[in-house]
Amino acid sequence: MLPFFSLHHELVQRRSLSAPVLLFTLLFAIHAANAQSLGWEGPTGVFVTPLASTAASPANGAGKAVVAFHFLNGGPVIGNFSTLSVTECVAGRLEFGYTGEFHGGGSDHVNAVNLSPLWTGEINILHAKVNLIPENAGKTKWVPAISVGAIGRFTDNNVGDGVNSGALHSALSITSGVQSTKNADFYLVGTKVVTQITKKVPWLFSAGLRGTNASLWGLGGNAPDMTMRGFGALAWVFTGPGKSTIILGSEIAQQPKNLLVTLNSGARAGVFDIPTSEVYAVRVVPSPKCKLNADFGVLQAAGNIGSSPTLPSVPVNLSARARIAFALSYGF
Repeated sequence: MLPFFSLHHELVQRRSLSAPVLLFTLLFAIHAANAQSLGWEGPTGVFVTPLASTAASPANGAGKAVVAFHFLNGGPVIGNFSTLSVTECVAGRLEFGYTGEFHGGGSDHVNAVNLSPLWTGEINILHAKVNLIPENAGKTKWVPAISVGAIGRFTDNNVGDGVNSGALHSALSITSGVQSTKNADFYLVGTKVVTQITKKVPWLFSAGLRGTNASLWGLGGNAPDMTMRGFGALAWVFTGPGKSTIILGSEIAQQPKNLLVTLNSGARAGVFDIPTSEVYAVRVVPSPKCKLNADFGVLQAAGNIGSSPTLPSVPVNLSARARIAFALSYGF
């Protein structure tokens, strides 16, 4: 879980600054505080999509760690999820870290067959990102930051693997424990802060492509194949009361079209129809003196995604629309 970067708004509020100095301090402050904002799986970013920026660190050494907690109320079917992340950066270019994703079971009140047991256990996530081109490289005002990265997920038992429910697997005509519990993303992303549109409200644009074989960032288990999907984010930065900063934004992330299941016949199949995910959120930075961000968001993930292979007349509703999310990020 945006785009949500913090702004050193105290500098921005000094009306006596000339336009060139104001522009410089805006850009510097955005980049400096952006580094304390971790996304759902650990990379510096929005709620669920990475930005091209990295966590703060000196040019010739390692920076201090950034930690984050995220919570998603996934609804009665998939249940609740929480993540704990720690991220480090070296030489201002190489970012890496670990995220533990923890699950609280759902109760499934929206399907003829209780699907909640399909979501089980925890996921271990490793991530790394390399900044190839810094923003405004070559003393320009238009070059975006460009980065490449990877996210690996392990012990992902969601959607069937590891489920001890013979009745559920029989109803869905799927076999447990036969598909991989690993999946990954490989991505290219560009991010640019623009101050020329409105002088007092910086805009942030971010867009990228990812190759992924994970459905809904692993919450839906595996996809049938590695596919190329797009993602992007847009945000506006405002000065709030008491020297706080308020960032309003949204992001989208295309998902692999289908989930991967192994049928009782032994055939591997892509089933259901997963839509593009959307997030609408606000980030609050209470004070420029504390490297703390608080995020509040609404995730539009998936509702009615089709029907069971063996129960075509019964719709499968994940009830994961308009789900509330919350996050805290802190940079030491």
